[in-house]
Amino acid sequence: MAPPSSSTVATAPAEAGAVDLAATLARAGVLPVVTIGRPAQAVPLARALLAGGLACVEVTFRSDAAADAIGAIRAGVPEMLVGAGTVLTTTQADAAIDAGAAFLVSPGLGPDVVDRALARGVAMLPGIATPTELQAALARGLRAVKVFPAAVLGGPAFLQALQAPYPMVRFVPTGGVTPASLPEYLALDCVAAVGGTWLARASTVEAGAWDEVERLAREAAAIVGRVRGGPLETAARP
Repeated sequence: MAPPSSSTVATAPAEAGAVDLAATLARAGVLPVVTIGRPAQAVPLARALLAGGLACVEVTFRSDAAADAIGAIRAGVPEMLVGAGTVLTTTQADAAIDAGAAFLVSPGLGPDVVDRALARGVAMLPGIATPTELQAALARGLRAVKVFPAAVLGGPAFLQALQAPYPMVRFVPTGGVTPASLPEYLALDCVAAVGGTWLARASTVEAGAWDEVERLAREAAAIVGRVRGGPLETAARP
């Protein structure tokens, strides 16, 4: 049998990868998006989020410490589901996966990054901003995508418009979401979870204000419980 050509499109099984990720994130409701400047900040940050009721986190590759921070969380806070965000290249994808990231997130849909994640058996959440990009994700078997920048694109109204022709897709809106707008996003059936940078801004992390992180996480978890009903379930780490 001839080897696959370079144009072969990698696809995710219908019941694997991002579908499992969507179900896991839906149990949390909010995905904290954090940038960690020093690996030593990773464990206390993860513990603060967990104490506040959020058992998942996206560590962005906006810092050289990202891979080490992911590894530190995997080792020091095993209850936390940790993924890598702002993954723009296959080199970053490999570094994140090697560090133990359970999923990858990108602000856009880079075919090479998506295919690398799927080839290595790691859930992928690519960013989309148009129906055309969404269909490219669907062609790779993905059924969950990040919508970025959500607020600029139209917020909940934009997601509802996308839901009509794409009812099989679950969205993770990120970008411009605030505690005030969080309930409106969470009320949509098509939203698995909402990505939030307000929970642990870079200045908060740098200051080591872990009590503040816990407070904000607790507030977000309370909103999820109020909108979706019932106590939050702990995200299961794969």
